[in-house]
Amino acid sequence: MRPLDGVRVVDLTRFLAGPFCTMELGDFGADVVKIEPLDGDHSRYQSLRADLVGNSYFFAAANRNKRSITVDTRTEGGREIIRRLIRRADVLVENFRPGVMERLGLGYATLREENPRLIYCSITGFGSTGPYSQRPGFDQVGQGMSGFMSITGQEPTGPTRAGIALADLTCATTACRGILLALLARGRTGRGQEVRVAIVDSMVALLTWSAGMYFETGTPPGVAGNHHPLASPFGVYQAKDGPFNLCAGNEAMWKRLCEAIGRPELHEDPRFRTVNDRVAHRAELNPILTAAFRARTRAEWVAFLNERGVAAGPIYNLAEVFADPQILHQQMLVPPLLGEHTEEVLREVGYTDQGIAELRAAGVIGGPPHPGSEDASPT
Repeated sequence: MRPLDGVRVVDLTRFLAGPFCTMELGDFGADVVKIEPLDGDHSRYQSLRADLVGNSYFFAAANRNKRSITVDTRTEGGREIIRRLIRRADVLVENFRPGVMERLGLGYATLREENPRLIYCSITGFGSTGPYSQRPGFDQVGQGMSGFMSITGQEPTGPTRAGIALADLTCATTACRGILLALLARGRTGRGQEVRVAIVDSMVALLTWSAGMYFETGTPPGVAGNHHPLASPFGVYQAKDGPFNLCAGNEAMWKRLCEAIGRPELHEDPRFRTVNDRVAHRAELNPILTAAFRARTRAEWVAFLNERGVAAGPIYNLAEVFADPQILHQQMLVPPLLGEHTEEVLREVGYTDQGIAELRAAGVIGGPPHPGSEDASPT
């Protein structure tokens, strides 16, 4: 039994932050019904391959463990379908701009009257109120406005975005955590609540010790590059055939590293005795380490150092990632096809075959008709 078995989630999200949040709920066992427009979540069409347009890997990566139905929310019939689903739901997640759900008659104040146990999660770019609340929010904007990009990158090139949609994904996991806590609270009170999460806020919350460096010194830290600002040796080093990551994260690892490279005297060198000493003298330490690392390949160093209790790892490209035995040990599930579960879900909330056929004829719903239904016959 999974922890969220029996929990029903209505998913009115699209693109990445919202869908990744609801996918995590599905991974934990929730029954997630993804409501898509008749032409689908637009992320279905963001593909580098023409044969996958409409069911792209972009979409697949954030929508496994869900059932998909297609509904035109611009129609009253479509909105009634959503209301029926919400009356039976435990959780609703949406990522429209503030005010859109209210204009559809689906705001929290309205829905909680019909379902007091409902947990209503809104995901926005900047928050539901304030001077930027109506701005469109995207991952890269969040990475920049949070300060994250200002501490990411190399000095020659300056601020750099993360290679993944880190702001969207951080917001997604923050929203998921808020929903789980709201479910926990509902177990004590019997009542749902509203959860509000913003992309920029989620990234600001990650600044931790980087923000601490600013508050401590009054000077904003610059780009960190590939070496940890507060630890050394802790960063990217060059082996014979390319770079690898080394993280001698404590004094015991530092001593073992010195022994592993055949330089035990470095452990007693006054320049490198403490972590603060090694950070202060990084420019002197790194060339010594690099000279030693040139003797072997990165794979050899990663294996050799890990065997001796020193944290090290390769820097993979994506082809290498998905050939690694540890990565292959993990498993994923495929997402729903567009509208695949429309009829199944509508029957669960009381629609008859005739009613479903009428909704499809009126253009309220889409998705493939059930093989046994009258409108499934080829024309």
